[in-house]
Amino acid sequence: MSIKDLAYWQQRAETISIEGRAFINGQYIEAVNKQTFDSVSPIDNRKLTNVAYCEQADADIAVKAARQSFESGVWSKAAPAKRKAVLLAFADLIEQHKEELALLETLDMGKPIADSLAVDLAGTLRCIRWSAEAIDKIYDEVAPTPDNELGMVTHEPCGVVAAIVPWNFPLQMASWKLGPALAAGNSVILKPSEKSPLTAIKLAALAKEAGIPDGVLNVLPGYGHIIGKALALHMDIDTLVFTGSTAIAKQLMIYAGESNMKRVWSEAGGKSPNIVFADAPNLDEAAQAAAGAFCFNQGEVCTAGTRLLVEASIKDEFIAKVVNAVKTWVPGNPLDPKTNVGAIVDQTQYKRILNYISIGKEQGAKLSIGGEAVEPIENGYYISPTVFSDVNNNMDIAQEEIFGSVLSVITFNDEEEAVAIANDTPYGLAAGIWTSNFSRAHKMAKAIRAGSVWVNQWDGGDMTAPFGGFKQSGNGRDKSHHAFSKYTEIKATWMKLN
Repeated sequence: MSIKDLAYWQQRAETISIEGRAFINGQYIEAVNKQTFDSVSPIDNRKLTNVAYCEQADADIAVKAARQSFESGVWSKAAPAKRKAVLLAFADLIEQHKEELALLETLDMGKPIADSLAVDLAGTLRCIRWSAEAIDKIYDEVAPTPDNELGMVTHEPCGVVAAIVPWNFPLQMASWKLGPALAAGNSVILKPSEKSPLTAIKLAALAKEAGIPDGVLNVLPGYGHIIGKALALHMDIDTLVFTGSTAIAKQLMIYAGESNMKRVWSEAGGKSPNIVFADAPNLDEAAQAAAGAFCFNQGEVCTAGTRLLVEASIKDEFIAKVVNAVKTWVPGNPLDPKTNVGAIVDQTQYKRILNYISIGKEQGAKLSIGGEAVEPIENGYYISPTVFSDVNNNMDIAQEEIFGSVLSVITFNDEEEAVAIANDTPYGLAAGIWTSNFSRAHKMAKAIRAGSVWVNQWDGGDMTAPFGGFKQSGNGRDKSHHAFSKYTEIKATWMKLN
């Protein structure tokens, strides 16, 4: 048996040292109020550590440190090649500590350890390294001018960036903000979710060890309605970036308007359609992908394919294939590398998912599989993946983001109806199309209002492709060189040559 088995991870979990303090101006410190809150593992509901309960006073100290570091130029004015070297060293340290970080991620929010390593850590490393390599390859511009003038278009760092990141992919979502923000020369205040702050806190020490100057990266754990609000209203923060719910994204935009009109970039909710035509290249593969699209990460994914649109002529056949595929997604101990469905992040989310399952039944949807609370580990939060068929797109389970493994199967008769159903949502984050018809694939991809459209696959793309949404799924883009536009200001400098 490989050393990286359940026993290995359980032993590491028993001996791991966990830091819970805030990180400001290059050092770990307690919150000004000396208060803490409990970090509790959803695996078995045991306390992991005390975490600093940051408030307005902590925000003020962190913003001051970030502003001073930015104005000093120690990072913001460093040569791009220098910032690149430091960020690459940062990535190397993350890789050296990958098991520790993956374990913290799993203990903190309940995802399977295999996913923490293969998805979250791998994606984090790719993002930091890609952003580092990109920064000295993004050029400014010279405008076409007469001989006696010189016009320059330059991209300058925004200044102080506050990044509020979610609990479902704590490390990877943080990297999507930190990579381009730091590469561009900004100073950053990272606010992790109170549900899963531990990897962000650990990350700060690795950043310092890599050579990121004091004050350039600060981490403030705490509750969104307190420390998140303090950052959003702060008059000396230039840019606010956020991944989370649409409701919170809207509130952050209000706070920006009430304060200093700081730039606000958000990646918000989704209710993504996964559209399967009868001429899909391989219905078995499509069914496997459809199951993974809503079961992966316990369904706690903004792009989860939670609306499965199936052409009417293959409805019964395809639903049977999906149900059979879902049977392979079984909740288990997240520390077991064989587990593919972990724990729900906390009791609040656990109750929310179960409530939506009850609503689906009450509104007349047919329960095809799952829908039950299970307990592979005592006192943990686990729910079996759930498939509802005979769903109307007006039902709550088809319209509202549940953030759990709950699938709504909806039938359609033709392309026009499929597009109408797909777009009948306030969101526009992602969509999938399964067809062998090349023209249909192109027409559907153009017609669907979503930031990412995947054809004959689910969740395609990498760091070279932008990620973000239409409509109430947010604005701006993470990943690719397009992400740098969120962290830079464009300046036009026009000179008269005598």
